[in-house]
Amino acid sequence: MYAKFQKYLQDELKAIEDAGLYKHERTICSPQGAEITLADGSKALNFCANNYLGLADNPRLIAAAKKAMDERGFGMSSVRFICGKQDLHEQLEKAISEYFHTEDTILYAACFDANGGVFEPLFTKDDAIISDALNHASIIDGVRLCKAVRYRYANADMEDLERCLKEAQAQRFRIICTDGVFSMDGNVAPMDKICDLAEKYDALVMVDESHSAGVVGPTGRGVAEQFNLYGRIDIHTGTLGKSFGGAVGGFTTGRKEIIDMLRQRSRPYLFSNSLPPMLCAAGIELFKILGEGNELHDRQQENVSYFRDKMVAAGFDIHPTESAIVAVMLYDPILAGKFATAMAKENIFVTSFTYPVVPKGKDRIRVQLSAAHTREHLDKAIAAFIKVGKELEVIS
Repeated sequence: MYAKFQKYLQDELKAIEDAGLYKHERTICSPQGAEITLADGSKALNFCANNYLGLADNPRLIAAAKKAMDERGFGMSSVRFICGKQDLHEQLEKAISEYFHTEDTILYAACFDANGGVFEPLFTKDDAIISDALNHASIIDGVRLCKAVRYRYANADMEDLERCLKEAQAQRFRIICTDGVFSMDGNVAPMDKICDLAEKYDALVMVDESHSAGVVGPTGRGVAEQFNLYGRIDIHTGTLGKSFGGAVGGFTTGRKEIIDMLRQRSRPYLFSNSLPPMLCAAGIELFKILGEGNELHDRQQENVSYFRDKMVAAGFDIHPTESAIVAVMLYDPILAGKFATAMAKENIFVTSFTYPVVPKGKDRIRVQLSAAHTREHLDKAIAAFIKVGKELEVIS
């Protein structure tokens, strides 16, 4: 039986590769950081990790994780409601709530699970979900698991959102869901306008803070801080896998009753093992670090401004960004692949983004800036971009 299916898969994979869309994985043999060691022993500067605050190899987080393993073991071997909860889980949830100024928090194995488990427990076929067209795949999949009526509005287009809200008055409850920062383009959702429309048309608001937490806002506390919306956003989802230490683990934080209902009915929570104690302990330590000052956030923002301005001055087509993501637009999958390969030869670690990760014809190199990058790192990357850009006739 497998022979026919194998041939089909082989043909599909070849077509993907011929189109320049095959995703090759590179192997790191060092801690995640601004400078990494690859499997062949070579060194590279990493500009494609979500390590926005440079904490993935932070000694304090590592020490907290080691201490927790010694004192609390390796894993929980259970889901929360059976016997999978420690005080560390409660402490981490409290720290997340305090950081986002919310009432309560629930932990998940990943933000993909948080987004996959947030809609179905709360909404039925009588309700409406209104989603931004460029929302993350995890939100899209979460919406698919729910029987609510679905509406989609053009990215950050408030006129189109209002159209959807008017149509959704036919449903019982409505929720607007959006990324805080859209991961491919780096633009920030206009959350102030979204909340205004939500109040006008009696809708709830949910935002995924995965790429905005630690980055957006005067101290990096996300879109509520950026737009002064504390108390106006009902649900935040997010991850511990980007700014918050770079490991795994997701969360939903917001209104108390919403979190209570998720604990009762959210399937990824009810049927997945609890986070290991070491991750909780490292997360608790992380929020202690962030509470001590804004140095990491400020440095990261300085790096973004410096890199973006230099790249624009060099002639690259850069998407406007208010985040740590700088999209270098190339508009061709083959060119994007060649560009990433050439950058690797310059010991700069970047990745080409092509369909289906981005729409066809929107191919790019996505650069992600970290607080761990030094000015020397940035200058080396910019020089490599300029060299490769001229060789491939992207810039003159």
